[in-house]
Amino acid sequence: MSSKTPLTYKNAGVDIDAQNEALAQARESILQSSTPGVLGNVGAFGGLFDPAKAGCRDAVLVSSADGVGTKLDVAKRAGIYGTVGRDLVQHCINDILVQGARPLFFMDYVGTGRLEPHVVSALIRGCAEACKDNGLALLGGETAEMPGLYRDGDFDLVGFIVGAVERDRILDGSRVEAGQHLIGLRSAGLHTNGYSLARRIFFDELKLDLNDRPEPLGGASVCEALLAPHLSYLELLWPLLEQDQLAAMAHITGGGLLDNLPRVLGQHDAHIACDSWTPGGLFQMLVQGGNMERDEAFRAFNMGIGMVLIVPDEHRAAVCAHLESKGEDVYALGRVEAGKGQVHLH
Repeated sequence: MSSKTPLTYKNAGVDIDAQNEALAQARESILQSSTPGVLGNVGAFGGLFDPAKAGCRDAVLVSSADGVGTKLDVAKRAGIYGTVGRDLVQHCINDILVQGARPLFFMDYVGTGRLEPHVVSALIRGCAEACKDNGLALLGGETAEMPGLYRDGDFDLVGFIVGAVERDRILDGSRVEAGQHLIGLRSAGLHTNGYSLARRIFFDELKLDLNDRPEPLGGASVCEALLAPHLSYLELLWPLLEQDQLAAMAHITGGGLLDNLPRVLGQHDAHIACDSWTPGGLFQMLVQGGNMERDEAFRAFNMGIGMVLIVPDEHRAAVCAHLESKGEDVYALGRVEAGKGQVHLH
């Protein structure tokens, strides 16, 4: 007979009880995100959703997947995990919103080296709370503990969203015409892009600590500035979509204004006046601290603009009035002209 100690899955680094504990801690937040289309309960093999109960009878489904990127490193350094779950959901909401879609449900995935229930539950709760706030369901997800692939303390967070848009309301760039207006909406900071460069500038070049409060940040700490949640533009912009007042929208994510606007321009160019808004102190610190050239900064970061609306002239006044009534700063960035799908900074 063998005298070896029997091995268990936990000996190999996978703690099923910890996974169950993390899910139990987040369960109430998940349930609170439920919407009329959700069928079944938490913990099934797959999430069930009835589009008809959500009012979708002749609609096209729109889906997207994304992650939080190296913003996770800032969250790990700070020991703050709930905000990146909100980042993930609201980033994905904006990605399908620009095609005219309203979100229906979301699914999350957490991969980690050693599952710590308080960390994983905070990540999931952040997703669930953002889902609840934006009227979609956290329909399900997956948590995977993979020792040897991730180091202890490492984790990744990604998500998948599904929404719906009526066929005749799809925004795909085909409505863009020369002479239309470019209107910018502010971001809350870096949102979820540019963190590999931002971390290098703040921590390596400027030698800043998370708790430092440099003057350009206006009283905020480095931690607060870098972890400011990605804004959701759903509630703000949905009335404009219902009234068919927008020709197109661009969510300003990785690649900034220079790479995201061309995705909806077709055979048109965007002419943007760089003096039409002033990037906040965070961006000024990054540009100066990294000795960055203008075009590189506008490709690496959103430079304070989180969403761009392309608005026909006849709707411009109404769109601006709506945005201002909601307390938004409205930036008249420039205009669309005939061209080749390029962005010109002036």
